[in-house]
This record gives sequence, structure tokens and C-alpha cells, in this order.
Amino acid sequence: MTEPRTAPYGEWESPLDAAAAAEGAHRPVEARYVGGEIWWSEPISAEGRTGLFRQAADGSPEPVVAAPWNVRSRVHEYGGGAWTAVGERAVFADFADLRLHRLDAAGADPVPLTPEDPAVRYGGLIPAADAVLAIRETFTGTGPTDVERDLVRVPLDGSAADDATAVTRVVAGSRFLAQPALSPDGRRIAWIAWDHPNMPWDGTELRVGDLEDHRAVRMRTLLGGPAESVLQPEWLDDSTLAVISDRTGWWNLYRLPVDGGEPEPVQPEDRETGGPLWVLGTRWYLPITDGRVLAASRLGTDEQVLLGPEGRTVLRVDRSDTEWQDAAGDRVLLIDESAADPAALRELDLTTGTFRTVREGVDGLPLEYFPAAELLDLDGVHSVVYRPRNPDYRAPDGELPPFVALVHGGPTAQAGVGVQPKIAYYTSRGIGVVDIDYGGSTGYGRAYRERLRGMWGVTDVADVVTVMRGLAEQGIADPARLAIEGGSAGGWTVLAALTTTDVFACGVSRYGVADAVALAVDTHDFEARYMDGLIGPYPEAADLYTERAPINHVATLTTPVLLLQGSDDRVVPPSQSLTFAAALKQRGIPHAYIEFAGEGHGFRGRDAVVRAREASLAFYGRILGFDPLGVPSIELDPS
Repeated sequence: MTEPRTAPYGEWESPLDAAAAAEGAHRPVEARYVGGEIWWSEPISAEGRTGLFRQAADGSPEPVVAAPWNVRSRVHEYGGGAWTAVGERAVFADFADLRLHRLDAAGADPVPLTPEDPAVRYGGLIPAADAVLAIRETFTGTGPTDVERDLVRVPLDGSAADDATAVTRVVAGSRFLAQPALSPDGRRIAWIAWDHPNMPWDGTELRVGDLEDHRAVRMRTLLGGPAESVLQPEWLDDSTLAVISDRTGWWNLYRLPVDGGEPEPVQPEDRETGGPLWVLGTRWYLPITDGRVLAASRLGTDEQVLLGPEGRTVLRVDRSDTEWQDAAGDRVLLIDESAADPAALRELDLTTGTFRTVREGVDGLPLEYFPAAELLDLDGVHSVVYRPRNPDYRAPDGELPPFVALVHGGPTAQAGVGVQPKIAYYTSRGIGVVDIDYGGSTGYGRAYRERLRGMWGVTDVADVVTVMRGLAEQGIADPARLAIEGGSAGGWTVLAALTTTDVFACGVSRYGVADAVALAVDTHDFEARYMDGLIGPYPEAADLYTERAPINHVATLTTPVLLLQGSDDRVVPPSQSLTFAAALKQRGIPHAYIEFAGEGHGFRGRDAVVRAREASLAFYGRILGFDPLGVPSIELDPS
């Protein structure tokens, strides 16, 4: 066995280059049983689209639709529920033409189901009799908040492709709708509704209506309100719903009689079955046969549990990002990952309790170079630490590694644990990474989530600083070589930390928020009132917006910044990064601004992913004092 070579942290040679990391990572998105086959969608970074696949007889993935079809929804800008199975056929939303299409068989030509209209989007699809139901988003003007939403029925026969009147409005009456569910007899429908200024993790309502001529009548609210987040109604029978509520401070599962009665907790616990509803179609639990339910029970990591008359059975522990997909008899599809297993689409056999992998979310990558995940709590702040790992190298005696704080977006996301190429890209080169669940993150109850309420730019920054100082004090990280990186809301925290603390040597902001006022008046409708809860109502709290915004504190900034931005971002427009770059230039602070043409909120194309990753590594090397191998150098202004 060859002895490891000695080289400084950051200068280890890694077999995991940016292109391999981009091409080898393709976490499945949504999966269903179509006839007797398993179909799923997954990103294709080389083509910048999401494809639809099925499992061939030999177990390999086989494309169901060819390029340029892009199986993605644009509802709420984050999409979700972009396709569903209807018997042996599938219906999907195309990201380019925004229409729904029917696919009668693998390889067949898609048949349009909705009219051509660039102002209309569909998502959150579920099957119905001879139809699909979808959340429809209709833009009524030129402004980002000039939009209406309703739940509609789209016939499968194609009659609505040239006749918009054939699309039936099932229900409206709220700014937002999500997670529709049809009763088994098809006579009732349940859904989730909410209005500005709430986000779905703040307060939602469970509504139910009777169906007459495909339209909801006699509608009533059964659960929820402005301070209770209700999610994912599912019918257990024609008169009983399962539903998630955080009425106790934790998202738990309840059983609710539709015709009267109080919600009954299925498994009360100080853990979470539920999460932030950013993406339509998300399922945190799945009803199966005989009144049983499969659920993900989360407190930092997931327990996958079976709930039934016999009680609570734990199937697996220490999982992450569990997403239940579909069931067919005793077979169940789910997507998950762990610190030891890459993200994958898996099938659970309920008769044997065994899991098999259908489609790995990571292909051809050297997993022996991936780091171990260590859960770490420091002064009540949760995080996951990934130390440098490369079996071919060791650092000189006495040297401490540079460390990058990853700040997730949302800010209601969660770090989780996993085999993640974006992290191994750094750690295999000798750069430590810590993924931080600062106050405001989900997975730890409502109280932890609401630590950020009114305190965005304060609590998140303080928590990140707590973790990084803790790593330095424990001798895990080099205190002189701490960096911070994040996207979207995480980018806000990056810029806020750089402008208000002296902990970090540099930072990378990906499509981050720099100007709170500008975002309040120029973002898409889904998040148009999000900052009411994060900072305060605008314009009433305008002074606080000005005080918190990183753009107004550039005068105190002394550390270099890398800004990465998509040109077509409608969530955080390029003006945010451009304004910050101009302020850096005026102050003479070393920085780089890189804009990726055609990219939106989150980079998907292979070239953008590769360039962003390599630029970040080169930037860290230049500022933190190491020479990374195999990546182009980066030019800063001023040099």
C-alpha cells in the first residue's frame, strides 16, 4: 500500500474534477409506477434540461422522451409536480413551451393537452378520471406579482389543446393553492391554501369541497390559520384525511374526520414529519395498504418509519431528504440519501422490508475520496462537519485546514447529511466544509425556525460565526483561513457576515441578496411578501431594511468577494449582484463578478456548474494562500 504524500491543505490532487462532479451528479426528482414500470425524472446537466426515464429490463436507465423536451414546471419559479402517471400513460409540463403534454408510451411523440400561452404555467399534477388536475398560474400583467392561481382539470383527450374553455376551473379563492388530493370515490377534493403575507411554513389552511361537474362546491376550511402550517392532505378513505400540522410546534401527522371531529395525532413526537413547501408535489409521508402510513420523521436526520395499527416501526435511521414518491401494492418508491449512501431512487419491498436501488444519483465518482459527515451542535446551533479527506495525501504536521462555511438557501432549507459531490470537490483537495443549519432552518421544530423571524441578517450571521469560531477553538479549522459561501438567501448571509464581522477571509455569493429594499419591490410573487416575516412589513419597516442590507455596509468591508449570478434569475435578479459589484469596485475591494447567460436561480447547465465550481476553488486558493491544481486562475478587480 502506497504511503500518502505530504502536501499543504488545498494543494492535494483530486480525481474529482468539476466536470466529473457535474456530470456524475443527477439526483432523481420525481418517480412513479407507470403500468408495471418504474419511471422517473432527473437533471441532465450536459443538456441543461430535466429528462424522463424508465428502468429497462437490464436495470439501466432508458430515456422516455428525447431532447429538447424539458420535464420541469415553472409554477412559483421553483416548480414541482412536473409530471404524473395516469394508468399506463404519463402527463408532463414542458419548461420551454409551458404546456402540458400526454405521453402514450415510451418514445412516443408527446401530444399537447393545453393551449399555447406564454402567460400560463402548470404544476403540481395529479391524476384524475380521464384527466389530470394541475395548479395553474396565469400572469395577467407585466409585473412579477400580476398573477392569479387556480386548480384546474385538463382532459386527457387533447380537446383543450386548441380550446382554452375545455380546461375547467375546479377551485380558486386564494392567492396560492397546493397539494390537491381527490377522495377515492372522486366525489371530494382537499387542498392547501394560503395568502400573502404568509409563506406555507408560516400559516396555511386545509380546505375541502364536494365535486359537482368537476367543480368544487360547498367548500369549507377544516384546519389551519395564520399561525398554523398545514401540509399534504391525503385521503385514508372517503371520509377521513391524513394531514400534517405544526399546531404543537412540530410538524406531525394527524387523522381528521372530514364530516366533523377534531384532528387526532397519529404519532405525537418532538420530531418533524413535514418541511418547507418550496416545491409542489413534495410528500413527507405516503399512505399505503390497510391503513398504514410510511413517513419520514426528522430531527436533524431522518428516521423512515411505518405507522399502523401495530404501532411505530423504524425501518431505517440516519437518512436525509427522504421524499416518498409512489406505491403499487407492497412496492414503494422513495428518494433519499445518507452519509454513507449517495442520493438514489430506491424501491422498498414491504413484504421483506428490503430496499433496492433503482437509480443512483451519483455515477462513476470515486466515493473513497468523499468525506465522512459529523453532526456537531455548538451553543445550540446545528451543523454537519466534513473534514478534508483524500487517501493519497496528508498535510504537514501542525497545519490546520482552511474551512468553508456553507450557508443554505431558503432560509428555511436544511443541511442534512449526504454523499455530495459539491462538498467532496473541496474536501478531496484538503479544504474542510461545514454545512450550517442556522436559526430559521427547518427540521428542528417551529421555535427553531422562528428564531429568524424579524432577525434576518442578525441571527443567521451570529449562528454562522458561532460555528466557525467553535471549529477554530476546537483545533478543527485554521482561524486565519475561514471562508463563507452560499446562494440566494444564503448569499445574503454571506454578504451580511462579510460586512458586519471580521471572522472570514473571503466569501462567495451565488445569486445572493444584497439590497433588501430592491428585493421587496422586485421579486416574484411567491416570495413577494416573504421578508415581512424575515425583517418586517415594507414600507413600514423601511429603516430596518436599510439597516440590514449588506449593500449599505460595503464601507466596512475589507475582504475579497466572488459574485456568481444567472442572467435570467427572476427570484433574485442580476441587479442585486451587479449593484454589490459596483460598490466593491468603487471601494477598491478585490472581487470578481461572473454572470452565466441563460441561467436562472440555481445553475443547471454543465458549463455554468463547472465554471462556478472552478472559479470558487481558484478564488479560495488565491485568497487563502494555496495553489489548487488543475483549475484556471481567477482575475480579480483590482488585481
